[in-house]
Amino acid sequence: MSVAQSFLLLCSLLIFSLSPITAQTSFRPKALVLRVAKDIATLQYVTQIKQRTPLVPVKLTVHLGGNILWVDCEKGYVSSTNKTARCGSAQCNLANAKACGGGICGAGPDNPISNTGTHGDIRIDVLSIQSTDGRNPGRAVTVPNFIFLCGSEFVLQGLASGVVGIAGLGRSKVALPSQLAAAFSLKRKFALCLSPFDDGAIVFGDGPYYDLNNFDVSKNLKYTPLFINKVNTASGFLGEPSVEYFIGVTSVHVNGKAVPLNKTLLSIDNEGVGGTKISTVNPYTVLETSIYKALVQAFASAMPKVARVAPVAPFGACFRLQDIGFTRIGPVVPQIDLVLQNKNVVWSIHGQNSMVQIGGDALCLGFVDGGVNPRTSIVIGARQLENNLLQFDLATSRLGFSNSLLFERATCTFNFTSIA
Repeated sequence: MSVAQSFLLLCSLLIFSLSPITAQTSFRPKALVLRVAKDIATLQYVTQIKQRTPLVPVKLTVHLGGNILWVDCEKGYVSSTNKTARCGSAQCNLANAKACGGGICGAGPDNPISNTGTHGDIRIDVLSIQSTDGRNPGRAVTVPNFIFLCGSEFVLQGLASGVVGIAGLGRSKVALPSQLAAAFSLKRKFALCLSPFDDGAIVFGDGPYYDLNNFDVSKNLKYTPLFINKVNTASGFLGEPSVEYFIGVTSVHVNGKAVPLNKTLLSIDNEGVGGTKISTVNPYTVLETSIYKALVQAFASAMPKVARVAPVAPFGACFRLQDIGFTRIGPVVPQIDLVLQNKNVVWSIHGQNSMVQIGGDALCLGFVDGGVNPRTSIVIGARQLENNLLQFDLATSRLGFSNSLLFERATCTFNFTSIA
């Protein structure tokens, strides 16, 4: 090999090691989009990417607080472009992978549904995702060196049928939002819009975001700070910050009246306990016991003419369906407000998001009792997120939220057929 050839080979290796996430395309998309659908059997939200060479569809459960994309590599993972990340490489450093064996770095893929985990290798492979102009889907683009984690079949327990891993959207450098933003020079933002029935979306990059009826669902956002819990909420390790998304709820109101609460539960203490986070893997909002009991009492007291019926698990408060009217925004029930940094910034939860119909006789309050000493006092679940646009701005650590789009005669249903 000539000196010139050796020099070119060395340069190419350096470029690969110093640029772990690069897009292999001259086309620069404005934004990227993933279709998201609700799995009725498990109530999980599921998406699909294309990965490997040749590309194959990979079905994943969406985990808003997940730190990385991981897939089962034990069964049928075949790819000519699959590479392991060597210890000390840029990819291992980016993934903050502390474990190293046989020269290959690794981490622990975890399943938030079954609360199981194991050890897996950090790997690199091709990932393909669809672009969008905010209104219509566009051409697919690829990331040749996308960092992911190898899981095992054991960790798939409890995931929806056909799912082979987790799509992590958390605040880590190797979660989907950060890797895609780096690969395509996108703004470090992503939007989440979940639909209870149709095709919702995750959009990486800035808006606008038009629904199927050509309405910009980001038109009237309110904003609140995102907080970092300094304790990892998955491992409990002090000094290792959580990658989940926390907001600052300061009080809870029912029909405009404050619910009596122990306010210390609403703050995160030095051990990372307390506060409010947002979750896509909890199907319903989970509340610390005293908060739950106070909310149920206030909610029931606000509609004295509606009869209570026997509760149906996992819910603790159910009401007679025949006593409750309906409008286009759902059952006519008391409004629940999560008051944020001040009285003018309020996350309002109306009937479509607060109630769950059970059979033909009961409507249940879609909140569950999380016990006396949970790590997080309020976990806002997927039911309460449906038909609400959430925009996570990682650069400014800010959440934009729309409240229910049903008031705008809009929904989290997007166009995935017409090509831009």
